[in-house]
Amino acid sequence: MSVTRKAAVALRVMAAVTSIAVVAAEASAVVTATKRSSQPVSSLCPGQPGRGPETAPRTGKTLIQATRSFARESRARSWWEVLFTLALLALSVLGTLAPWAWPARLICSVIAGLLMVRAFVIFHDHQHHAILDNSFLADLLMRFVGILALTPSSIWKSSHNYHHHHNSRLLSARIGSYPVMTREHYARASFRTRLEYRFMRHPLNMLCGYVTVFFLGMSLLPFIESPKKHLDGLLAIVLHAAFAATFFIFGGFWALFFALLLPYALATALGSYLFYVQHNFPDVTFRDSAGWTYEGAALDSSSFLRLPRLMHWFTGNIGYHHIHHLNAKIPFYRLPEAMRALPELQHPKSSSLSPRDIWTCLRLCVWDVEAQRMIPLPR
Repeated sequence: MSVTRKAAVALRVMAAVTSIAVVAAEASAVVTATKRSSQPVSSLCPGQPGRGPETAPRTGKTLIQATRSFARESRARSWWEVLFTLALLALSVLGTLAPWAWPARLICSVIAGLLMVRAFVIFHDHQHHAILDNSFLADLLMRFVGILALTPSSIWKSSHNYHHHHNSRLLSARIGSYPVMTREHYARASFRTRLEYRFMRHPLNMLCGYVTVFFLGMSLLPFIESPKKHLDGLLAIVLHAAFAATFFIFGGFWALFFALLLPYALATALGSYLFYVQHNFPDVTFRDSAGWTYEGAALDSSSFLRLPRLMHWFTGNIGYHHIHHLNAKIPFYRLPEAMRALPELQHPKSSSLSPRDIWTCLRLCVWDVEAQRMIPLPR
């Protein structure tokens, strides 16, 4: 079989894999929601029972209580999502090593990167005890997934749990998230503090998230600071280096590039930006401790990411971030269901991955207390 015919076969195989993913997305995704609008809930979610205009929207603990019926997993569904995702990821990595023409290997590599994002979100759900809780086998498997993703459990869990309990609180939002300074604080800060702040929020830091955010920030530096507590950080680095060496020794540079470097670069860059846009968008709200509420941080300070259904599938529905922050125990595959059922969740603050929205969000750098909004850096 010629190289051209092999490439054609590869493309057809990967198209079939993508079609399977689309079917899975159709089963779990809700019709893409829009920005906040005055449109009746019934028109956005046809066929869903409405609460009626005379019923006041639920808020606070009442709204959180209403989400609890969705915080129940199907154990069989959870295992299917885990094993199906990891199987597709393994197949796509094998596809990058096959003796096909480089376009076919490139397609496999990109799909592997996107599946890494989905695998990470599934790991993230397990860390929240939303899926496969109290399963020894799942715990071992997810710890291994976290190590492969350069987000070891000991490091991820402590910083991310802090983030959920302090999301959008000024002066404490930087742990487990991108730091946020007020305009006045930035104006008074030293040159070094400003430089560090701008670096952490700079697009190049996200683009190079493979090294800066994940390899250094989530693995190496925590291990150096606390070796006994974060031994899994060292394990992640050693295992990553072992995989890289294996690919290079047995397949050469291009095997290393397509099977490891490109998928990780794509997954970590996308993941770094998702971390950012979920809490750094034009309508976001930040508050001090006196005005902060858990519900407000979820609905006013966490975005809904408007994505095509297939991208919602690849990103594990993490774009339904306002619902996730309202109740982190809801399994990722039930977030669209919760949004369909609860009118209060159907008009979220939102963004997208369009170039225009990305540019708009990346320009937001400091919180203007007087204007009560994020603004670009003062000139």
